[in-house]
Amino acid sequence: MKITSAEAAKLLRQFNEEFNTIANKERNSKEFNAAVGEDIEELRPDYSYEETRDALDEIDAKIRKLKHAINVFNTVTEIPGFGMTIDQALVYIPQLGAKRNKLYGMMNVLPKRRCTSGSYSNIIDYTYANYDVEQAKADYAKTGEELARLQTALDLVNSTVTLEVEL
Repeated sequence: MKITSAEAAKLLRQFNEEFNTIANKERNSKEFNAAVGEDIEELRPDYSYEETRDALDEIDAKIRKLKHAINVFNTVTEIPGFGMTIDQALVYIPQLGAKRNKLYGMMNVLPKRRCTSGSYSNIIDYTYANYDVEQAKADYAKTGEELARLQTALDLVNSTVTLEVEL
């Protein structure tokens, strides 16, 4: 079947929900309590070990196939205009976010500021930025734009380019 990466992610969520539903039902019905003198068969919940095992194994196999197809797709599909594959972009996006956060702090520093000292000295200390604060502001804006462009390009690829998966 041909699906987009976005559709594959939704299908993966569906498989995981289905797996969790069956696993929860199993947890609630694989054992039961009965008091002495009660009819055990009347109290026994509907549960089949074999059917449950087979259903969970089948869903696990679908999840493995789907995740593999997504992983392969991510390693071979290039994002237009960036010269990198999706898996590289998935590493680069948090790197850009961390860089942007650092630059945010650096751009909001005064080039020269008075230090607060705990002593009552007549000496005034200053802290100086050892970099160009205006350059940090420019780099912050540039990094933010790069991050937004990459996220938009990734969204476009994930919603338009298809991958092949056999479930």
